[in-house]
Amino acid sequence: MQIAQNAVAAFHYTLTDDEGQVIDSSEGREPLTYLHGSGQIVPGLEKQMEGRAVGDRFTADVAAEEGYGVRHEELMQEVPRAAFQGVEDIQPGMQFQGHGPEGQINVTVTKVENDVVFIDANHPLAGKTLHFAIEVTDVRGATAEELAHGHVHGAGGHHH
Repeated sequence: MQIAQNAVAAFHYTLTDDEGQVIDSSEGREPLTYLHGSGQIVPGLEKQMEGRAVGDRFTADVAAEEGYGVRHEELMQEVPRAAFQGVEDIQPGMQFQGHGPEGQINVTVTKVENDVVFIDANHPLAGKTLHFAIEVTDVRGATAEELAHGHVHGAGGHHH
């Protein structure tokens, strides 16, 4: 069976950046299971999963536009240190959850200067080309219940 709309596919993956650094990997964990065509994985990867079958191994390069989006300068902000109440020692790389117009956002501290904290609300992988090494481990038809709910039930149905 090939991966197509309404197929449930499971795959192992290793995600690297342009420098070859591993960003995320399913190694040592359960494969990632998703319902194809429902937008649960980045669009560029979903496109390249189409038509694959169990045992297929391939690499997928996904441009930022089809991955986690391009970087938006307006999401870089400066915030007074006083806004981070109860945080003693603010360091670059720390992540905080904030509230934006579209609900919850994650922001990353990029630098701290005196009483000003520079934050970035872009996804950490925004603007990056994603390099996936994929191994397809399972393909099956979705159940009626899964199709009704738009996501996978049972083993390995957790979200990332």
